[in-house]
Amino acid sequence: MTHQVFRKDLEHIFLAGVSRVDPYRLIKNSVKILEERLTVEAGRQQLNFNLSAFNRIMVIGFGKATAKMALAMEEILGDRLSEGVISVKYGHTEPLRRIVTIEAGHPVPDENGLKAARKITDLVSKADAKTLVITLISGGGSALIPYPLCISTDSGDISLTLTEKQEVTRTLLECGATIHEINAVRKHLSRIKGGRLAELIAPATSLNLILSDVVGDNLDVIASGATSPDASTFADVQRVFDRYNLVEQLPDNVSRILHLGLQGRIPETPKSGDKLFQHDHNVLIGTNRTALEAAKEEAERRGYQTEVVTSQLIGEAREVARDLFKTAKQKQPLPDQKPLCLLFGGETTVTIQGSGKGGRNQEMALAFLSEMARDPTAARRVTFLSAGTDGNDGPTDAAGACADMELLRLAAAEGLSITDYLENNDAYHFFDAIDGLLKTGPTNTNVCDIQLILIF
Repeated sequence: MTHQVFRKDLEHIFLAGVSRVDPYRLIKNSVKILEERLTVEAGRQQLNFNLSAFNRIMVIGFGKATAKMALAMEEILGDRLSEGVISVKYGHTEPLRRIVTIEAGHPVPDENGLKAARKITDLVSKADAKTLVITLISGGGSALIPYPLCISTDSGDISLTLTEKQEVTRTLLECGATIHEINAVRKHLSRIKGGRLAELIAPATSLNLILSDVVGDNLDVIASGATSPDASTFADVQRVFDRYNLVEQLPDNVSRILHLGLQGRIPETPKSGDKLFQHDHNVLIGTNRTALEAAKEEAERRGYQTEVVTSQLIGEAREVARDLFKTAKQKQPLPDQKPLCLLFGGETTVTIQGSGKGGRNQEMALAFLSEMARDPTAARRVTFLSAGTDGNDGPTDAAGACADMELLRLAAAEGLSITDYLENNDAYHFFDAIDGLLKTGPTNTNVCDIQLILIF
């Protein structure tokens, strides 16, 4: 078998994982209406709602996977659905009839996202005790509903601007902050994140169907936990800024909000135990682990030994690549054994220092290729893929990239320097030149990333 064949196997294995977390299918499998009762079953959770207790049902949502979730809910609810609004990343749409779709910017929020946030809050402001609000939440949702904080203080009003939020978001993305850290900041600069959307929805009943894109599946981190009690504090925000030496780079309004928050002069985000969450129900319908189990099944069907190593891969992409290559060297199958497929999932980070184009998965694949170049003997029977389940790795049209000895030879023939491209964070153009990119197009789902290693 050639490296091209192994790369094609990796693509099929990856896509099997993505297919299992198709948001439309997950909603259809989890939500049913039987005899005027809406039933939700996911994992060990089971909830029942008597629809006769509600005068109207609204659907709101935000995230890369939300359009497919909304399509399923339209079909399930039919005429019972009163109205709805969702915010999705540009291009991540579905043909909806009753629910309004607003396309917006990700990962840096834009004016359309602000428009969506306002429409969502305007809609839920009409909800009362006889309203059921179904909220569809998936990864990317935080950037897609920017609603800058506006507060009144003894010394005057502070109105954070979208431009200031954009500036903070870019700074956090470029310094390599984790999604947990980024969302802790976002929650404390927003009117609707960190449980504050749940606060606006109350006293209505809130059913929140959530597709996880964060390592550990923390509900208060996914899409900045708009409907969940928030475990983070202003002190955590200060620690994030201190850790990455960002204090001097903060916009004035952000510094003022942080200062007042640390003094207790601004209310914290809602915490666990608050009565506002009394009728707030969060249900996790899909995770990275769900995708990995499906990928494992496909790998086995294709004749590989398999091992799901972890669904909680974190850290700097280059460092993780080194660790994964070491693992590949240690896991060489014996001559009489089937080839081995190792499966990993999670979300790494990249500290941007160059001006190139790429994403964390492409960066990891390029760093993995660098390790292969240093030890070609160990690498000759290894093929690697790292890709994002949403189909978009960073600001590119690729889901990720592969690494193997054939691609290494092609790069050498083209005179491409792995070191130079890594230093410029330009993995996209490196792999584009040797046909090493994986392009799936938007998948309209999002459960972090998948890394696959074939050892033969």
